Amino acid sequence: MSKTFTKADVANHKEEKDGMYIIIDDGVYSIANFLDEHPGGAKILKRMAGKDASKQFWKYHNDKVLAKYGAKLKVGTLAETAKL
Repeated sequence: MSKTFTKADVANHKEEKDGMYIIIDDGVYSIANFLDEHPGGAKILKRMAGKDASKQFWKYHNDKVLAKYGAKLKVGTLAETAKL
């Protein structure tokens, strides 16, 4: 079963000691164990930790990247919020 996170929940996971999460579209991904594997380096992942990284992710990646790594990194989904 997939866990549901709010943006505030994800924001609390921006340091390695707390686990590092990012949001891509409606998915929440744990990136702490991916820092050394990321071809673009750990620095950008650390900068985006705790935030919605959708815009930056899609600027540099395509669907194949998410298909390759998404399943092992995904920890849940983003809770829907009311849009006024």
